[in-house]
Amino acid sequence: MAAALQISIVARLMWKRVALALIASIALLGLYSFFIEPSRLIVREERIRLRNWSPGPLRVAVIADLHAGSPFITEKKLRRLVEATNRSRPDVVLLLGDYVIQGVIGGRFITPERTAAILGGLRSRLGTYAVLGNHDAWLDRKRVHTALQANGIRVLRNEQVRVDVGTGSIFLAGLADVWTDHPDFSVIQNDVAGPVIVLTHSPDVFPKIPPFVALTIAGHTHGGQVHLPLLGRPIVPSAFEQRYAAGHIVENGKELFVSTGVGTSIIPVRFRVVPEVTLLRLERTP
Repeated sequence: MAAALQISIVARLMWKRVALALIASIALLGLYSFFIEPSRLIVREERIRLRNWSPGPLRVAVIADLHAGSPFITEKKLRRLVEATNRSRPDVVLLLGDYVIQGVIGGRFITPERTAAILGGLRSRLGTYAVLGNHDAWLDRKRVHTALQANGIRVLRNEQVRVDVGTGSIFLAGLADVWTDHPDFSVIQNDVAGPVIVLTHSPDVFPKIPPFVALTIAGHTHGGQVHLPLLGRPIVPSAFEQRYAAGHIVENGKELFVSTGVGTSIIPVRFRVVPEVTLLRLERTP
C-alpha cells in the first residue's frame, strides 16, 4: 500500500512538471512569436541564376510589405531599414507595395508621406522603383503613388521602363495589383534588348506571366507570417495557398521570387519568417 501511494505521488509530481514545462514552452513561443521575431530585421543575400540573363551580375535589394505603423515598424525602424539596405550596396532597389496599414492589432498609423520621405533615403546606382499593393489602394492609391514619386521613387503601374546597367540594359515591368486594380500584361514587351524583370505585389499573377520574362518578383504573402515544422504555412493570402508562399520558385521553366516582407498584417505575429530585406544577386546560368 505504501509503495503504491509513493508511486502515485511520484506520478502526480511528474505530470505536474510536464504540465509546467508545457505551459512555459507555450509562453516562450508566444513571447518569441509576438515580440522577438517581429521586432527583428535582417538583410539576407540570395543568388539566383537565370537562363534569360545577358548583363553581368546585378545586386537587387527587394523590400516588400513594410506596413509602416504595424507593431515594431516605427519611423525609427524604417530609418534602420534604409541604412541597412544602403550598407548592402545594391545596384537597384525594388519596393513591392503595402506601405501602410489598416486594422493591425497594436498598430499606429504612419502617413504614406512620412514613410515615403524616409524611403527617399534609399541609395543605389540605378535608383528605386516601386509598385503599389492592396493596402495602398484601400487607403488611397493616388495619395501613396504621389508620395513615393515626390521622394524620387519611380512608381510603375502597368508600365515597362528601360534601365541601363553599364554592361547592357534590363527592363522593369511593373504590374498593377491583381486584387485591387487591373494588371495589364500587354505592357510586358519581348522585343527589347535585354532581360525583363516583372515587379508585382501579389504572386497570383505568375501563371499569366509570359515565358520570356527573366524573373518575376512579388511580395504580399508575408511568407504566411507563421511557418510551422511539418505543417508548413497554415495561412497564406493567395489563391494558390502555399504554392507561391515564399522564396525562389521555378515552375514550367519560369522563375519567381516571393519576398516574405518586413511588417505584419492583421495579427502582429511572425514565427520562423524573420522580417527581411532580400539582396538578390542575379547571374546568368553557366
